[in-house]
Amino acid sequence: MREAASALGLSVEVRERPEARSLPEAAALLGISPVDIVKTLVVKRSDDTFLFALIPGDRAIAWPKLRQLVGVNKLKLPDADVALAATGYERGTIVPLGSTTAWPVFADESIRGRRIALGAGAHGFSLFVDADALVQALDATVADISQPL
Repeated sequence: MREAASALGLSVEVRERPEARSLPEAAALLGISPVDIVKTLVVKRSDDTFLFALIPGDRAIAWPKLRQLVGVNKLKLPDADVALAATGYERGTIVPLGSTTAWPVFADESIRGRRIALGAGAHGFSLFVDADALVQALDATVADISQPL
């Protein structure tokens, strides 16, 4: 993951932390708000390809908005083993950097202009990065794709 970030010219900080059982627990361990943790969700298309959705920790995917943006009728979250096979990362550690395949990235517009925390590819670690730099480096599509939990 660090090599992938470096290759993209991204400045990242990886922090070790105790393993967390939930996003709010991870936020508390890092001393940040859940909104500052961005979930990297693996989304499966009906043609068995995938995309990454970057969603703030206090929000959920707005499926109708994401389907319309992607231009498909069906999207779903795959089982954990399918997500692992698609990315090389276990759930709770997924990050769009260094994935086994560079899937397209769709980021919720609310992450712009902030320093965010993401999974870092391994349990017990978090990656901090400037959201705008991440969006630019990944050529992410930015749109309103989330809704309140």
